[in-house]
Order: sequence, then structure tokens, then C-alpha cells
Amino acid sequence: MSLLNDALRAAEQRQNRPDVASVYTGQAQVPQRRQRWWLPVLLLLIVMCAAAAFYYGFLIPGNAEVPTVSDNEHREYVAEAPVVTESVAGAAPEQTVEPAKEELTVVPPEPSPASDGNAQVFSESPVPADKNSADPVKADGSEQVRENVPASSMAPVANPVVKQVRETPETVDLRVSRQLMTLLDAGDSGAAEQLLLQVAEEQTAPVSREVFARAMLVQEMPDRALRWLSGDGVQGYPSLRLLRARALLSAGDLGGALATLLKSVPPVKTHIEYRVTLATLLQQDGQSIESARHWSALITVDDSRAAWWVGLAIALESRGELGGAIRAYGQAAQLPGLSPSLAEYVRERLNKLQAG
Repeated sequence: MSLLNDALRAAEQRQNRPDVASVYTGQAQVPQRRQRWWLPVLLLLIVMCAAAAFYYGFLIPGNAEVPTVSDNEHREYVAEAPVVTESVAGAAPEQTVEPAKEELTVVPPEPSPASDGNAQVFSESPVPADKNSADPVKADGSEQVRENVPASSMAPVANPVVKQVRETPETVDLRVSRQLMTLLDAGDSGAAEQLLLQVAEEQTAPVSREVFARAMLVQEMPDRALRWLSGDGVQGYPSLRLLRARALLSAGDLGGALATLLKSVPPVKTHIEYRVTLATLLQQDGQSIESARHWSALITVDDSRAAWWVGLAIALESRGELGGAIRAYGQAAQLPGLSPSLAEYVRERLNKLQAG
């Protein structure tokens, strides 16, 4: 009995053990199910490898390598290259790629098993990369795209050279004449004459000489004015000859003044003051005929000047041409512009000549 109990107890213990239970309960079929699960996966991988081999062997001519496009190159192509339409592999493109100069080669990237079957189209640049170019190379071996920068902007910029324009003698003369006016207005004639002396050592300076000489005549210093109105170079300027004649006349030299003015008589239209002075001095010197000729030339240019008619009348009366003098005095009396003293003189001479 004890033996039977021991046997039953041993059998019960064997039935309750996990490893024994797993053997007799049918759980040993689990490894067979796992082997049947991996078989379709293995077949699927074989089919995918065969499809990839067929795709690269027949669809891609020459087993061409798929170019890789970096982010910088892609941005460069987007900015400069022609527009390339993005399409889905296996579907017909809706828009044709039209490059500017050279046809672009469109190559799809290598599909990955994890992708959803869609592929994007990328385009290479129509200009091949130069192997000998000096473009920098990145650490990963890809070439860095250089931006299109004009050659003129890449050239070194030289420092601007400021050229100083040399002043002409005329420009220097005008500048010095303005400085002389400032000094003379301030009453510093000594500094003005010193400045004039400096510029006269290099050129004639007719404008500066005229400014200083005229100021000296106004200040009744003809000798100081004559210092700058002498010389052969001065004779070529009518304005300086006129000032010299006035300076000589102020010094009491009427003959010298007339000789200076008669050396080269300028045109009436451009030198009216010169002709008026010459006609007046000729009348004072007793040269009535020459004086009348210059007064007539002045009236031909402008017959509205009453004083010129008076000068002509005096010259004609001095020559004995009383009829012409009466007409000239009468014309002067009808025009405005005479001073009271000169107008009174014209009325007296006109009444006397008319009375006979």
C-alpha cells in the first residue's frame, strides 16, 4: 500500500513539474510556428532583392551611379538652375523640364526599404565641376559651392587718389583780387600791396593790379597806383591803361595821359569809359575835331546819354560849327540825367547861340 501511494505521489509530482507539463500539453509546437513565421519574411526579402537587382540592371542604363546633392548645392540650384518639376516615380510628369542652355540629366535616388514608394527627382548642374578648381572642400569630401560673385567686386579696392587740380594764372588772379578787396576794405593797404607783390612775381595779374590801383586813386595816391600800372605787360590791358592815364592826369601830366590812351584805342561797345575819358582829354588838350569824332562814336552806340550830347556840342562850338552845336545842346536839354549845374550851363549856351 505504501508502495502504491509512493508511486501515485511520484506520478503526481511528475505531472506538476513545468518542464514535463510543457512536453505533454502540446506547447512544444511553438518553435515550429516560429519557423513557419520567418519563412514568408525570408521569401519577401528575396523578392525585394531580386526586384532591386532587376531595377538597377535593366531600368538604369549602364548602372550609372546616383549623384548625391548637398544642401548648399540644392539651394544653389533652386536659386539659379531652371525649375525642375517634382514627380512621383512610376507616374508621368505633368511638366517638362526646359533648361536654359544644356539639357539636365534627371536621375531618381536609390529607394530605401523604409520608404513609402515615392521618390523625388533631383537634377545635377549642367556645368561639370572642375577637378583643378580652387574651391574649398568640406570635411565630408563634398565640394562647397561658390556663390556667383562678379570679378570686379572680388578685385582688391585701391585707395582713391585725390588729384589736385592746378590753378591757372587767371584763377589765381581772381582769387588774389578778392583777397585784396577784403584787405583794402579793412584799411590794410600794406598787407594788400605785399600780397600783390607776391603774385606779381609769377604773373602779370591784371585784375589784382586794377583793384589795387583803383583803390589808390580813390585815396588820392597816384604815385602808389602808378607803381602797378607801368611796364610793357600792362600796355596790353585797356583797363590798366585807362587807370594809368587817370593817375598821370592826377599828377598833372595831360600829355602823358593822352599818349597812354592813344596807343591802342579799343572798340566803343566794350570800352565806353575808355572812350569817354579819351574824348574829354582831347577836348581839354584843344583837339576838338578828334574829341567830336569820339563823342559821335559814343552817341552812335547810345543816343540817350545827355552828357555825351553836351560833349559833342562843346567840341562843335570849339570848331565853329554853331548850327551843329545848337542842335546838340537842344538834344541834351531834352534828355534827363544832367546835373543841375550842367543843365544850367546848357541853357545858357543854347540861349546865347540862338540869340546870335
